[in-house]
Amino acid sequence: MTTALKLGMAAVFVATLTASGGYWYGKQQAIVHKDGSAETNTLAKSASEARKILFYRNPMGLPDTSPTPKKDPMGMDYIPVYEGEQESTLGSANLIRISTDKVQKLGVRVEAASMQALNKTVRAAGRIEPDERQTFTIAPKFEGYVERLYVNATGQPVGKGQPLFDVYSPELVSAQREYAIASQGVDSLKSASEEAQRGMRELADSSLSRLRNWDISDEQITALTQSTATRRTLTLRSPVSGIVTEKKAVQGMRFMPGEMLYQVTNLASVWVIADVFEQDIGQIRTGAKATVRINAYPDKQFSGAITYVYPTLKSETRTVPVRVELSNPHGLLKPGMFAQVELPVDSKRSVLTVPTSAVIDSGTRQIILVQVQEGRFDPREVKLGARSDDRIEVLEGVRDGEMVVVAANFLIDAESNLKAAIGGLGHSGHGAAASKGGSAESKTTASVGHRAEGKIEDIDTKSGSLTIAHGPVSTLKWPAMTMEFKVANSSLLSGLKPGMSLSFEFVERGQGEWIITAIKPVTASAANPHTGHN
Repeated sequence: MTTALKLGMAAVFVATLTASGGYWYGKQQAIVHKDGSAETNTLAKSASEARKILFYRNPMGLPDTSPTPKKDPMGMDYIPVYEGEQESTLGSANLIRISTDKVQKLGVRVEAASMQALNKTVRAAGRIEPDERQTFTIAPKFEGYVERLYVNATGQPVGKGQPLFDVYSPELVSAQREYAIASQGVDSLKSASEEAQRGMRELADSSLSRLRNWDISDEQITALTQSTATRRTLTLRSPVSGIVTEKKAVQGMRFMPGEMLYQVTNLASVWVIADVFEQDIGQIRTGAKATVRINAYPDKQFSGAITYVYPTLKSETRTVPVRVELSNPHGLLKPGMFAQVELPVDSKRSVLTVPTSAVIDSGTRQIILVQVQEGRFDPREVKLGARSDDRIEVLEGVRDGEMVVVAANFLIDAESNLKAAIGGLGHSGHGAAASKGGSAESKTTASVGHRAEGKIEDIDTKSGSLTIAHGPVSTLKWPAMTMEFKVANSSLLSGLKPGMSLSFEFVERGQGEWIITAIKPVTASAANPHTGHN
């Protein structure tokens, strides 16, 4: 065999061996890849089994779930909710979702609900009134005439026992004469029988009692009895030190029994009658301290105590009078002055409280926004209790330690209402099948917002409105026309100019009030302009 032939056979053998080795290597790699894929599928399957799917939720956040995978009428897949995620995913059916950057822009601030004692200060308007127990009237119990006045002006200060006026009374003169005669009879009948003496003494005592019953002082009675002559007039004196708050006596006038001639009030102590609102009266207790401020003395503060809570309510003002007693040694407090009364109320027990700014009160219910996680807020209807100056008791709806929104909650509420208007009107059909007897188109028309294209005629940034010449709107069966729209947010006007073509979405907020919720400018080539008419 030649050398050339041997070399050729060797080359063929090497080629065959190489081909066989490549086939065997490829086969092994295929087996490896196949095994690897199987292993990967097994791991994925086991991971899937480890995280159990509880249900599938609506992709648009509507309160609609399904036990099996499905699509909504718009063709969007329902999102799986795994075990352990349901609380954070759904929260409540009305969970508000706001992006974190929007939360920062709104200035949202949260604070934990906590157990605290509700200490507050009840503030009420009041007025200074004289102490009724220190007010005295001078009203003679007999008929007579004012003979002479010693105190002849209202507001004049008087001392106890100071003469006020002299009176002349025929009855008084007659009683004096009867007593004088009876006294003389007692003296003259000293030698008579015991029965005669007793009768005369009874007559004298009767005359003396008559004088006492007219409130004539013992001093004056003694002077009358010791004098043999009958006095024509009698001097009436002030029973207390104070101020003459009322004077009806006029010199020479005739007065009848019981008619008030003077009124004298001791103003060393006064009352403050504060009108406390009905919702606060349950926290007022007698004996509690009170602080009173008077406009006439802005640099002074008067302290007193609550002595009485009146049992009646003023239906006109829905307030209950509360009496506070103040000492008035220098006479600064004058009847009729207005006062600002502060009544501190201390609570001895701790209750679950939140700041008052956390409550959104619609008039029919109270709402608190609870932050379940960053950018997720759960609106809770709550039952409220007592209030302090800056906090309020929560009886139901919030737990201790939960984070509640205390700032910008009204902005979140407005934001969520806007999203509900857009989402509810634009996607409320998601997750709901068309009703029997009605087409999908009629179902969508009844539940979604409206879309149109047109051209901007005018922009009014002050009122936040656009005048648009738009084309027909099939969902409302409108022809092409020119009309004015309001914008949901002034930011939608940014970058818009008259003559610009655009497509937009709008909803009806009120009767005949159309609100644009989304705007998208369109290029001239893509625009489908319509000639509108008014």
